[in-house]
Amino acid sequence: MARRRDVVAGLAALPLLSFSIAGNVPASAQEGALQGDVIATENGDITIHPVEHASLVIGFGGEIIYIDPVGGAALYEVLPAPTAILITHGHGDHFDVPTLEAIAGTAPILTNQDVFSKLPDALKGNASAIANGDQTSLNGLVIRAVAAHNVTDDRLQYHPVGIGNGYVISLGDKLVYVAGDTEPTDEMLDLRDIDIAFLPMNLPYTMTPDQAVEAINVFKPKIAYPYHYGDSDLSVLEKRIGPDTELRLRNWYPNGQG
Repeated sequence: MARRRDVVAGLAALPLLSFSIAGNVPASAQEGALQGDVIATENGDITIHPVEHASLVIGFGGEIIYIDPVGGAALYEVLPAPTAILITHGHGDHFDVPTLEAIAGTAPILTNQDVFSKLPDALKGNASAIANGDQTSLNGLVIRAVAAHNVTDDRLQYHPVGIGNGYVISLGDKLVYVAGDTEPTDEMLDLRDIDIAFLPMNLPYTMTPDQAVEAINVFKPKIAYPYHYGDSDLSVLEKRIGPDTELRLRNWYPNGQG
């Protein structure tokens, strides 16, 4: 998965270290349309659609990938139906059976073993589990599971080793990393050639902004999105991430909660 690749013009042309705040889907959004950042690949555009907290939707060609969809069906009713669903782990802000029952349809679900064991039979038939470090294909997209867990001794209770997944998704010539709930694991720090990274940063459950800065400056994603950040002060990232990474701040809490 780690490999040298040329960055296509669409991404290379993006300004480094540009900071902006954007809202989520406007009330007037056309039904079935994704709203958000568009990033070019050699095989078509990626659309990044924040939903709330740790939930997001990624569009790529005909694929609509829901990641950790929670919060009830109403949050997703104006969006296109999922063609695939990724779930990082079993905490309630990442995994919610009623939401899945309302929106999943027949979309395949990829998750960890803990979540798989908790799925109702109607969803389990379209689901599969993947362990840290394993790789699979979902609708023709290559997906690798990356270890997601705490590393600080007094936080290991929140996300023990070997349970949660992050995911690296190959979309055209781009690699997208969704970290899940984690601090900087060895596996995260060993990542290379990541084009887009979604990184959580709120205490006591995930990284601090300082940890996120250190991780970003080690594995150097081309674009970094803070998500699952609660009330964390993200100005630390604005000041300290290196020139290899563009920071994109987006509003994951449209109602003001953090």
